[in-house]
Amino acid sequence: MKKTVSKLLALAMAASLVLSGCGGSGNSGNSEETTGASGSEESTSASSENEIKDLVIPRLASRELETFNILYTQRAEDGENLTSLVDGLLESNPKGELVPCIAEEWGTEDGGLTWTFKLREGVKWVDMNGQEKADCNAQDFATGLEWVLNFYKNDSSNTTMPIEMIKGASEYYEYTKTLSEEEAKALTAGEGSKFREMVGLETPDDYTVIYHCITEKPYFDSLASYVALYPMAQGMVDELGGADAVRSMNNETMWYNGCYTMTSYIQGNEKIFTKNPMYWDTEAKLFDTVTVKMVESNDVAYQLYETGDVDYVQLGEAQLNTIAKDPNNKFHDYLVPDVPSKYSYQYIFNYNKMKEDGTPDTNWNTAVANEAFRLSWYYGIDFTNYWKRVNAINPMSCENNFYTMKGLVYTSDGTDYTDLVRAELGLGEENGQTPVRLDAEKAEQYKQQAIEELTAQGVTFPVEVDYYIQASSQTALDSANVVAQMFSDCLGDDYVKLNIKTYIQSVRNEVIIPHLHSITNNGWGADYADPQNYLGQMTYGEDNAYYSDQYSYINEVEETEATKALLDTYKEFTKMVDEANAITEDLDARYAAYAKAEAYMLQHAIVLPCYYQIGWCLSRVDNDTKMQPMFGSVGDKMKNWGSNADGYTSEEKGVAEQVAAMVQE
Repeated sequence: MKKTVSKLLALAMAASLVLSGCGGSGNSGNSEETTGASGSEESTSASSENEIKDLVIPRLASRELETFNILYTQRAEDGENLTSLVDGLLESNPKGELVPCIAEEWGTEDGGLTWTFKLREGVKWVDMNGQEKADCNAQDFATGLEWVLNFYKNDSSNTTMPIEMIKGASEYYEYTKTLSEEEAKALTAGEGSKFREMVGLETPDDYTVIYHCITEKPYFDSLASYVALYPMAQGMVDELGGADAVRSMNNETMWYNGCYTMTSYIQGNEKIFTKNPMYWDTEAKLFDTVTVKMVESNDVAYQLYETGDVDYVQLGEAQLNTIAKDPNNKFHDYLVPDVPSKYSYQYIFNYNKMKEDGTPDTNWNTAVANEAFRLSWYYGIDFTNYWKRVNAINPMSCENNFYTMKGLVYTSDGTDYTDLVRAELGLGEENGQTPVRLDAEKAEQYKQQAIEELTAQGVTFPVEVDYYIQASSQTALDSANVVAQMFSDCLGDDYVKLNIKTYIQSVRNEVIIPHLHSITNNGWGADYADPQNYLGQMTYGEDNAYYSDQYSYINEVEETEATKALLDTYKEFTKMVDEANAITEDLDARYAAYAKAEAYMLQHAIVLPCYYQIGWCLSRVDNDTKMQPMFGSVGDKMKNWGSNADGYTSEEKGVAEQVAAMVQE
C-alpha cells in the first residue's frame, strides 16, 4: 500500500512552525523527532519526579459542552472535551504531522480515489469505569459514518466533509431526508443495508476500512483526524435503545475508546477525566486524572493559578500587562506562549435577523444586504484594541485579513495559501505597526454611499447591531465593551449602534436558532487540510454549509430589490468555490482558484475577518508537547503532555527577551 502522506506531513509541520513564530513565541515548535507507538516521546524538560499526576485546568463557563456524541457536534467547546474520550483513525504529533491512532497503517494507490486504513487490533470500548464492553472494529466506523450521513439522526452536523468526498454520501443523505423520522432512525450500517448499498465504504474484514472518494482526494487522510470519520459502537447504540437515546447520552451511558473516561460530570462546575485502564496505547503519557474546573472568567482562573489550584491559565490583557511590566512579579519569569490556535476568527453577518418578538428586523436586514454598508466596516474597523486583549505583548501578531487560517496548506513551492489570497486582494504584508486593511478614505466613502442608498430604502440610522454575550461572563462583557467602543470610534454613533445583549446558557438555543443576532464572532478551525473546508461553510443554497445555513441564514433570504445584489454575490462566490473544488489533479491550480474565490468573498465583505488567537499563559503543562495540527479535532487531546509542577519559564521557552521588552515600555 502506497502511503502518500509525506507532502501533507511536511506542510503540516511548516504550518505549526510558521504560526509559532508569528505568535512571538520564539522556538515554540518541538524540534525533536517523535518516536513510539503513539508518535510522540516523553518530554525531557521536567524530571519524572516533578511531573504532575493529577492535572487541574480551568475553562470558561461559556465553553460548557452541549453533547456527549462526538459525531453530532461541530462546536469546539464539545470537541475539546470529547476528543480525549473517543479515538478516531489518526491523530497528530506536536509538529502537526498525522500519526497512527486506531489506524496503524493507511494510504492510497490511485492518487487519492481510494483510501485504505488498517486498524490495530486490541482497541477496546469501555464504560465510564473502564470495564470492557466490546472490541472496536471496522463496523464501528461504518456505524459512525451512517450516523453522520443520516439526516434525522445527525441534523446535518458534520455532513459537509463526507458529502464532498465520499462516493454515494450525498445520495444517502438525501435518501434519508425522504423517509419518515422513524424510518430513518431505524436504519443501520450492517451488511446488506441501504447504507452499504449506496455509500462508498467497505469493511472486507474486522480491521480494514476502505473509503471510495468521488474524485481524487489527495488530502483525504487529513479528514481522518476529524470527527466526521470517528467510530460509533453499534453495541452502544443497541444498549442505549436507538438514535434518540444516543443523542441524549451522558458520561455515564456512553462508551469510550479514548485515553480517558469521564468519571464525574457536574454541569457548569466540574468534569473529571480518569485514565482509561484499557487504553490501547500503553506507551502514552497520561495523567491519572484531569479535572476541568468551569470558571466565570479568566480573572477567577488566574486567582486559582495563584493559589496553586489549577495548573494552567490563559492571560488576559490586564493580567499580562501587570506581570510582564513588573520584573518583581512572582510570575514574571514564567510567561510563556500559549499553543497557537488553529482558528481564524470572523464576524459573521446574519442576513435574516429576527427581533425578540419574532418579527423580522427589517432595518438591519436591509442595511446588511447593502454592500457599501458592509465595506464601510471592512475598511473602517480597527481591531487593534481588541487584539490587545488577546496579546498585549504583540497585539499586531493577531492581525487577520483572511477567512482561511494561515498554515493550512502550501503550494508546491512552499507558498502559504493565504499569500495567494493576499496577492488577489492586493494587500501588502503585515507590518506590525498598523492594520494593512484599514483605509479611512474608502471607509468614509462607503459609509456615505450606504447612508444615501439605505435612506432611500427606508433604513433609519443609527442601525442597531445586536451582539450577544453570556450573561455571567465578565470577560465576555469586557471584550464586548471594547467592541462597542471600537464601533463607535471607527464608524460613528450616527451610523451604527452596538447593543450588548445577553444569553443565559446556550448561545445556539437562545440566540442563533431564533435568529436574534446581528453579528457573531466565530472562529473556524479546519476539519481537513484543504481550503474547501473553510470556503465550503459559506456557500449558498446548501443546508450542509455550516455558517450559511446556521449562522448567516443567507439561504432563507428572499430575493427583493434590496437583496438581489447580495444573493447574486453569494451565488457567484459559490460558483467560484465549486469550480475550484472540481480541480483535483493539480493542487497548485486548485489553491489558486480557491484564492480567487476567497478574495472575491472578502472584496464584497460577505464576512469580516477580525483576528487570530495568539496569546500567552502561565502553565505547568509543556505546550510544546501538545498536538498542534492546523486541521482536525485532536488539538485538544490530553495525551503525551509533558508537565512540570514548578511551571515553565520564559527563558526555557526562548521568549525572555520579548517579556523583558515589556518592562521598557
